[in-house]
Amino acid sequence: MNFQRGIGKDDPEINLIPLIDVLLVILIFLMVTTTYARFAELQINLPEAQGDTAKEQPAQINVNVDASGRYQINDGGIADNGVDAIASALMHAAGTQKDPVVVISADARATHQSVIRVMDAARRVGFSRVTFVTQSAVTESP
Repeated sequence: MNFQRGIGKDDPEINLIPLIDVLLVILIFLMVTTTYARFAELQINLPEAQGDTAKEQPAQINVNVDASGRYQINDGGIADNGVDAIASALMHAAGTQKDPVVVISADARATHQSVIRVMDAARRVGFSRVTFVTQSAVTESP
């Protein structure tokens, strides 16, 4: 026996209004908390200066690093490639100089770690002026 003949089934409905409210709150939250950085709009005009060159050249310690990770300080090789050995060789090369410039000439295929070892050794012995030697790129003309 079917007692529900006259009663029809209700179709289920999904109420979208609460969902829209939640999405609008999330959208407002994201708009308020987002920072907008514009890196491409930073334009810097560097100042120009004319002056005499320095009469005294600062004391330099030349450190060469080849592609296989071997070091040479002022034309003298180092037996050990550790940071402590490089630091002692830098101190020996500096002699009585207070704060010489450490000039690093690294091969293009030298590992990043081998250059960092020289920088770490210079920091350990208190040399704060470190620079790198590069070559200018050759442009081919057609």
